[in-house]
Amino acid sequence: MRGIKKRNIGVAVECFIRKGGKYLMLHRHPTKKIGESIIMKIKKITVQGNRVSIISHTENEEFISLTDMLKAKDGDFFISDWLRNRNTVEFLGIWEKLHNPNFNYGEFATIKSKAGLNSYKISVKEWVKKTNAIGLKATAGRYGGTYAHKDIAFEFGMWISPEFKIYLIKEFQRFKEEENQRLTLGWDVKRMLAKINYKIHTDAVKGHLIPENISKKRTNIMYANEADVLNIALFGKTAKEWRDENPRKEGNIRDYADVTQLVVLANMEGINAELIRQGMSQPGRLVQLNQIAIIQMRSLLGSSSVQKLMN
Repeated sequence: MRGIKKRNIGVAVECFIRKGGKYLMLHRHPTKKIGESIIMKIKKITVQGNRVSIISHTENEEFISLTDMLKAKDGDFFISDWLRNRNTVEFLGIWEKLHNPNFNYGEFATIKSKAGLNSYKISVKEWVKKTNAIGLKATAGRYGGTYAHKDIAFEFGMWISPEFKIYLIKEFQRFKEEENQRLTLGWDVKRMLAKINYKIHTDAVKGHLIPENISKKRTNIMYANEADVLNIALFGKTAKEWRDENPRKEGNIRDYADVTQLVVLANMEGINAELIRQGMSQPGRLVQLNQIAIIQMRSLLGSSSVQKLMN
């Protein structure tokens, strides 16, 4: 068996909304708010060389891409081959019984009676429509495919191979541990920030970390993703520009930010939300956020408290 290598895991790629039982990719409008209950984020882990997507709901539920996982199975197979198996149907029925008060047991009984027959096949969409199941989801859009609750995805991993299931569980656990570490670090940084003296010590400033003033050409460009407004203000480039410059690196531009940049980024997100609420245009916000980023980076880099945190 191949060893499990430690790696950085990229987070937060796109935002989606749920509409008519499907998930559609969403480009956020700079002046319109998005309800937290409909946002989900795409994350990825690597299992035996296969990139596997994870969608994380605001209720802290993880759904794993069966479509991505299927690529690891030898031969020409479909998810419907797994779904027609009697053991699979029984497992799904038990899971839905524990988690879904609206599960349609009548339709489930009909499906169960036919499961395993050579002539019987059922798709994920048919399964969800007939039984009101919530453990499997068929999504559309850029990251379209079949997703399953992590409990079900682990069971699907066993169908691929016992080895794959073990690696999937290990990588998912590692992913959750690293995610929890990032959340803990974020809390520690914000708590430290409250104690920081904002006096600027010019001789302690690390010039290469301080953002440059953005050009007029940059301010005249409308960015479809609000995240890129913050990226331009702090890093001087969009997420795509960073990926084009660093094709061999995993993750995204924010995964490689240091602690001072993460603190400033957290502050800028709150400030940007307030500026949007006030109705300020995107070019105006970009200029103001850039100036805020410069001032705060200078202050943070001159703080002894932050220096201790970085060391």
